Amino acid sequence: MSTNILGIGEFGASRTPGDVVKTLGLGSCVAVVLLDPATRTVGMVHVALPDSSIATPDDIKRLPGRFADTAIPALLNCMARHGAVKCESMIVKLAGGAVIMDPKNTFNIGKRNVLAIKKLLWERGMGARSEDVGANYSRSVSVSVDSGLVELYSPGRGQWTI
Repeated sequence: MSTNILGIGEFGASRTPGDVVKTLGLGSCVAVVLLDPATRTVGMVHVALPDSSIATPDDIKRLPGRFADTAIPALLNCMARHGAVKCESMIVKLAGGAVIMDPKNTFNIGKRNVLAIKKLLWERGMGARSEDVGANYSRSVSVSVDSGLVELYSPGRGQWTI
């Protein structure tokens, strides 16, 4: 039993009973959680930006999960290494995409992240079954291999599942 804590731009997956995949402090970043019911594999990526066109090839290679357009393929490949192969049958859940340090919505990073991710998922025949995105508060997200529950936590708001 272990907890895999993901930083910004990191991704991970597991199908080991007792394991948990977790990321902390999502502001405008978005956690994309994938669950494969057939193999009981769970995976997550912590996406920071909607597009990799602003990055160097080295940045993309080092942290493909940082950008939505490279994060989704990287997470799907990671899930496949754990036995999950059918994108269409995966359960998708999204969290984050808040407006934290941009009160006038000048950059709209959170909203742009969510829209980019949804577009990339849609292109693969996937869509979010549930989500908790937007608003103006941070979230931490965890998913358990045993239960498949996606739990969110925010200071002052408590804990809830999606």
